[in-house]
Amino acid sequence: MWFSRKQRNRRLHRGHVLDVKLRSGQVRATRMRLASVALGVTFGTFFGLYVLWRAGEWALNRLVYENHSFAIKLVDIQTDGVISADQLRRWAGVKAGENLLALDLARVKRDLELVPLISSVSLERVLPRTLRIRVTEREAVAQVNVPRARPQGGVEVAVFHLDTEGYVMVPLDPRQRTTPLNHTNDVLPVLTGVKMTEIQPGQSVESPQIRSALHLVGEFACSPMAGLVDLRRVDVASAEVLVVTTAQGSEVTFGLNDLERQLRRWREIHDQGQRQGKNLATLDLAVTNSIPARWLEASLPIPPAKAPKTLRNRKRNV
Repeated sequence: MWFSRKQRNRRLHRGHVLDVKLRSGQVRATRMRLASVALGVTFGTFFGLYVLWRAGEWALNRLVYENHSFAIKLVDIQTDGVISADQLRRWAGVKAGENLLALDLARVKRDLELVPLISSVSLERVLPRTLRIRVTEREAVAQVNVPRARPQGGVEVAVFHLDTEGYVMVPLDPRQRTTPLNHTNDVLPVLTGVKMTEIQPGQSVESPQIRSALHLVGEFACSPMAGLVDLRRVDVASAEVLVVTTAQGSEVTFGLNDLERQLRRWREIHDQGQRQGKNLATLDLAVTNSIPARWLEASLPIPPAKAPKTLRNRKRNV
């Protein structure tokens, strides 16, 4: 009797075990089906997107970037300076026949603006076949003569130009100009007393004396003294004053600040001397309480001043 009861309990327990195993198998199979479906949907989605992307890329290349209808036929270059269009085209690295829409404008702009003589560049696609390039050049207002050793031995003088912002440039090769040098009357004032370490081509000078000198040269071009005298040299060796030498033989000392007012005072004293038939030999405008001046002998000939050079203010076609 006890043995029979034990056997019934064992059969009952075995039936529950089978039932549990059956339900677990169904759940596992369901989960596998769901995982397979999810994986299939994900794979199908990514595959479909990849196919669409490749098809779009093919269509874009075929219809746009490789379309001969957008091949560059004209590179329209304009500048406000003297660099020739052929030289600008070589620096830009753009060739006729390149696809206008595939052209990397950022690369062209970067390559041109890496040239120290160029201040800024703007580019525009003019469909279907024209690339328009507009260049703003840096304008030199002064020069620095730096002695340096030659590889073969000896010493030579290297000439560097500076714009009003103190940016150092190597002079433009005459073959790269639209206007020959002998057709211009531009004689740049020479900055003297400049340390060689301060002149780094492609960089701006940091010296406050040099920056004040460049500011003086820029202000002189539109000052009351423009056209009356010519600036030849500006000595920046002193930390407190600028010493200007003119082609007419005058030596004028400026303070570093308030240059416009000092230029007006120079004109007043110049006019006063002209009324008396005298010409300035030396003048110290850095002194505020008085104006020490010394006059040239009236019998000495004074070379006439050239027409003042004005800064470029408009673009022109090249």
